[in-house]
Order: sequence, then structure tokens, then C-alpha cells
Amino acid sequence: MPDRPPAGGARAYDAAARPAPLVVATGVVMDTRGRVLVLTTAHEPALPGGAVTGAETPEQGLARLLREELGLAVPAGRLLAVDARPPGAQGSSLVVHVHFVGPLAPERVPTVPSAGGAVAGAHWLTPEEACERLPAPAAHRLRAALAALHAGSFAHLADGVAQPGSPAGLDPARRVELEHAGAFDAAGHRASRPKAVTAASVLFTDRAGRVLLVRPAYGKPGRWILPGGGVDSDLGETPRAAAAREVREETGLDRSPGRLLAVNWAHRQGRPARIRFLYDGGVLGPAELDAIRLPASELLDWRTAARRELRGLVKPLLRRQIEACLTALAEGTGPLELHAGRPYQGNVRTREDVRGDHEEPLTEG
Repeated sequence: MPDRPPAGGARAYDAAARPAPLVVATGVVMDTRGRVLVLTTAHEPALPGGAVTGAETPEQGLARLLREELGLAVPAGRLLAVDARPPGAQGSSLVVHVHFVGPLAPERVPTVPSAGGAVAGAHWLTPEEACERLPAPAAHRLRAALAALHAGSFAHLADGVAQPGSPAGLDPARRVELEHAGAFDAAGHRASRPKAVTAASVLFTDRAGRVLLVRPAYGKPGRWILPGGGVDSDLGETPRAAAAREVREETGLDRSPGRLLAVNWAHRQGRPARIRFLYDGGVLGPAELDAIRLPASELLDWRTAARRELRGLVKPLLRRQIEACLTALAEGTGPLELHAGRPYQGNVRTREDVRGDHEEPLTEG
């Protein structure tokens, strides 16, 4: 008599009898300099990671492998990509989960285990060097994963190739080609379209015309920004409402933003475009300045600064936006269309308009 599954266990018995794909968890381990960790193994260069056991999730398996191979006790971070590969020499299809790990500070950079382990060496390489050294399947996954990391998105791959509708990793020229060919359904079209991140800032001045700046608890020390932050568009928030909310949260002042002074567009290749709405906050008197209360977990200090002082306090991209808004206030003009902080000049585009500046955190003014 043939074997029969135990009573009530038919579903588990059926699943156990079916061949399953091999699940692999891979880590894009990066340091604070943006370098990628590539391992030397007995077979070929590889990213850290390996096969997941039946009792593990991909996140758990990757964390275990990082401990075993590199003595690195860090969790697997955000899922960047999933790659499904057809059966190879082992006869099983392969599903690879790619997670971000890091960025690691210098004191946390792993050391190579003693001889005899699976890892013979470890090298910190630029992303371009890493892609050149890795075998083609791993290089394709790394490129797509880095695209997802920079875009704040996710890559859907099949045998290393980004699929139509993949939110990240799809070559922009290929996306345009597929759009023009009508190859996307509605969901795939929305997923693959380039995204933009939106923020709102408020320009307050004191009676001497100095600009109110706040110093964040994050980022590089000594850097100052405008009150403001990201627009919660997924909650239905408008830029004007976001500006008012951020001012309340960051300064304790309950003031409605005034007129729109400028809209700034900034873009770096491979990153989402960043749109900032800049509003006039009006003039703050001594009593209102004394009433400012900062959230200790987010902001460390506040000050006012004259226009001539901005260069030593504020990053160039934001400084140009502030200066343009001060000019609009003085001349009664605006709203201005700014590209990388510069007023748009017809069809003339500067290198900075195309390249933008170094990306600022979303919570920056």
C-alpha cells in the first residue's frame, strides 16, 4: 500500500514532495566611503552571502552568514532586489534576495577570517570596480541593487535582467522604448516611471533682515538649514500644509506660511529628482524668536544670519535658493522657477542644472 500523508497534513506533505528553488541571500555591504565589499572565494569573486536553510528567512540567513564568514554582527538591511534564475548545474532554480548592509563605520569594517574558511580574502572596491570584478550574474544584480538603493526603490529581476515595470534597475533608455511601444500595462507604467521627492521650506527673517536657520542633529556638524521638511503626500498633505506642520514641529511657532517665493528643481543622475517649495514666513519679532523651542532629537540650535554669512553656514545648493528668495522678497517678484538654486534662464541650461548638487536629506529645510 503506498505511503499516505498523515491526517490533516496533506498540504505540508505535498509541499515537502515538490522540488523547491534554492534561496540565496546576498548582501551589498558598503562602508561610509561608498565602497562595496567583494570576497575572494575558492571559485570566483562574490558578494557576501549564500544559501538559506529551511528554518531561516533570507534576512536571518544573511545575518548568520555575515557572522560566520566575516565575524560581522549586523542585521540585513533593506531589500533592494530579487532575482529569479532558471535551473543551472545543480538542477534547481535560484531565487536571490539582495539586501543592503551598512554603511559601516571604519571601526566596524570586517577582517578576513583565518585560513581554511570559505573566504580567502575581502576587498573594498568602488561600485564600478566591484561590477568589473564580479561574474556577470552577480554584477547585474549589484548594478540593479545600487540603482534601487539610490532611488529608494526596488528591482525585480529575472536572470539578472530588470523586468518591464521594475521600479528600479531598468535602463532609462529601455524604459522610454517600452513606453513608446505601448509595452506597459497601467500598473507597470506607474511602477517604472521616474519618481520625485518633495519638500517644503519656510524663509523667516528678523527685523534686521537676517534669515532664521536651524542646525540639525544629523549630517555633517556645523551645517545649517531652513525650517521645513518632507511633504507627506501619501497622507494627502500639500506642500503648504507640510510647511506649516514642519514649522510647528521644529520651532514651536504656529504660523501659516505666506506667499510662495520659489520652487526649486534639483537632480542627480540615478537619484529621484528633488522639488522644494519655498514660502515666505514673514518677519519674526524678539518675542517670537524667544518663543522658539526645538525638538532635541532633531535640531540642536537656531540662529539668524545675514546674507553675507550664508556662504560659511549653508550648503551651496540651499544657499542659492535662500539668496534667490531674499531677492524676490526685496523686489516683490516671484514665484521663481529655480534649477539647482539658480533662476531658470529660458532654454539655457548650465552643467549644474543637469547635474544638480550633492543630495540633501529629505528633512533639510
